[in-house]
Amino acid sequence: MVYKIFFLSILGVVMNFSAFGSSKESKVLVYPKSRQDAQVDVYHGIAVKDPYRYLEDPDKEETKTWVKAQNQLTFDYLSQIPQREKIRKRLESLWNYERYGLVFKKAGRYFFSKNNGLQNQSAVYIFEKLGETPSLLLDPNKLSDNGTVALNFYIPSEDGKLLAYGLSQAGSDWVDIKVLDIETGKELSDHLKWIKFSEVSWLPDSSGFYYSCYEKPEEGVFESLNVNQKIYFHQIGHPQKEDLLVYERPDHKEWFFSSHVTEDGKFLVISVLKGSASENAIFYKKIDEIKTTYELFSKFDAKVKYVGNEENLFWFQTDKGAHKGRIIEVDLNFPEEGNWKELIPESVDTLQDATLIGEQFVLTYLKDVHSQIHFFNLDGSFQKELILPSLGAVRGFSGKKLDFETFYIFTSFTSPETVYRYDFESKKSEIFFQPTFPLSLKEFEIKQVFYSSLDGTKIPMFIVSRKDLLLDGKNPVLLAGYGGFNISVEPFFSTEVAAWLEMGGVFVLANIRGGGEYGEAWHSAGNLENKQNCFDDFISAAEWLISEKITSPSKLAIYGGSNGGLLVGACMIQRPELFGAVVPAVGVLDMLRYQKFTIGWAWVPEYGSSEKANQFAYLYKYSPLHNIQSGTAYPPTLILTGDHDDRVVPAHSFKFAATMQGAQEGESPILIRIETSAGHGAGKPISKVIDETADKLAFLIKQLQM
Repeated sequence: MVYKIFFLSILGVVMNFSAFGSSKESKVLVYPKSRQDAQVDVYHGIAVKDPYRYLEDPDKEETKTWVKAQNQLTFDYLSQIPQREKIRKRLESLWNYERYGLVFKKAGRYFFSKNNGLQNQSAVYIFEKLGETPSLLLDPNKLSDNGTVALNFYIPSEDGKLLAYGLSQAGSDWVDIKVLDIETGKELSDHLKWIKFSEVSWLPDSSGFYYSCYEKPEEGVFESLNVNQKIYFHQIGHPQKEDLLVYERPDHKEWFFSSHVTEDGKFLVISVLKGSASENAIFYKKIDEIKTTYELFSKFDAKVKYVGNEENLFWFQTDKGAHKGRIIEVDLNFPEEGNWKELIPESVDTLQDATLIGEQFVLTYLKDVHSQIHFFNLDGSFQKELILPSLGAVRGFSGKKLDFETFYIFTSFTSPETVYRYDFESKKSEIFFQPTFPLSLKEFEIKQVFYSSLDGTKIPMFIVSRKDLLLDGKNPVLLAGYGGFNISVEPFFSTEVAAWLEMGGVFVLANIRGGGEYGEAWHSAGNLENKQNCFDDFISAAEWLISEKITSPSKLAIYGGSNGGLLVGACMIQRPELFGAVVPAVGVLDMLRYQKFTIGWAWVPEYGSSEKANQFAYLYKYSPLHNIQSGTAYPPTLILTGDHDDRVVPAHSFKFAATMQGAQEGESPILIRIETSAGHGAGKPISKVIDETADKLAFLIKQLQM
């Protein structure tokens, strides 16, 4: 993501590009040799070359040599940008402020994470009573010298005496689960391995928990396909090999499972996903007859989420019959659709989340990409709206049905994450923790505009800039987007964006189709055969910014990560003349082979598969890797990836960089920065985040001649 700062006065220097002569100096760059082989694949009668196939193997000596040479070139280049070190130091000072995570209560204790400023990882603390001094419970910074062991999750037992927590290493999605005695601070013997895409759900008596895991990969831990997930029950004090297999579906190896024990402890609710598809199924088991499975929602024709229950009356959030979401009541004794009772009907705004706390429903809506919080009684009648500080985003509201308090976090582009406590008796919120950011953000403002895409669809877009922004076409702009997997990108706070603003930049977020900002219809308008709409929306955002004289092509940079990396990669290939710099991070760039690695197969419901002729046709048409044209002058590009990314494997970026470097006709640099001991992004140590951000911003100010 991205941030902002007014930088010239801070640096106290005039930009000096004498080290490379001008901002267009890649003709003096000598790229590492990328050997081409004769690999050709035939898809539905069409021959497709894949000359850098060997780069898919990260353990191959040739690949390691290539990675080392590419990093050498990139870091040599970046080191000669005079402002790079001053940017890094400024980022370090901006990141050095105390930050709280969401507070939640369990058995009278209050748990939360906190980072003192420059700690590589946030640590876990507890309050025995609000207002008292918190005590340190778990510090992952002590588990590695370089901060690459990250806390993936932490979940206390129902009696508040034990803590199950997940640890990941070097950015991997693989997690080890361990258990801590909260009273003594001692680690128990419990140690579970090969966990991925799972948390835990405790039994009420805290004797054990349910979790999902895979079999140990036979080879290629960071490349092997992840299939056949299973649900197990782990009894505290017993080895993992004795865990009870609760549910598996070898006939549907692509199914994912998440399990949740209901608050009354009587049911295990299982959510079933087919890869990344929005639609899911809901099954359940009675805890006292765990071998029997009841399929409640089994058609995979809608998104369904368990909210709460009273005995056999269950409440669900669903977009079945309401693409923006609603709340229904289902009696397990009469579960047929004709017997469902609608408690809270679909709104004009998108229902993002629903929880049951304090004998009421707390619903989070998205209204034109900013949060609104509404409270409803259990009969579905409206109670009140929570007034928020400004246009922004809210997350939180966890708790139990009879709790009298809950916590939530509010944030926006110019407001660091602030923790609030809400009292259900007084119906009032109060600030629990408000961070002190080391930069005043009062001189910046947030505007939301709606522009027209190629087909006339109105797309919302946030523009964050100085209040006195001049419309002279000379402003350096960083345009970001995502547009996929039904994920809504709401206003967020980022130290990187704050730094960019302070440097004199403008930050822009385009809420393109493919996301979930306006419900399932908005998502489906930007996936599968409609994916080109995402690129059209993003390109139209760039054209609008230029036509409104906010910026110009030479001053416009684009950035995106993961699916957003696909977005900016495709847009750069389709319209290279439109951008002054491009930063694709951990991007999905090979659309013909992405499904062959780790969890890539799960994205087929989002993208389609080259194994199907009709889907191959549109994938091949926009796949960034396969549409690079030799002899084209592409804009300056800094590709970012991690050598341990086992979600979007680094082969995407490796092959893309090699192909781009071989095709580049212009003088602009094509560089790849490969972070070591790092994965897809989650859990990355602050020290590595600061270094990567400094390199990204240094690259941008050089290419945009700020």
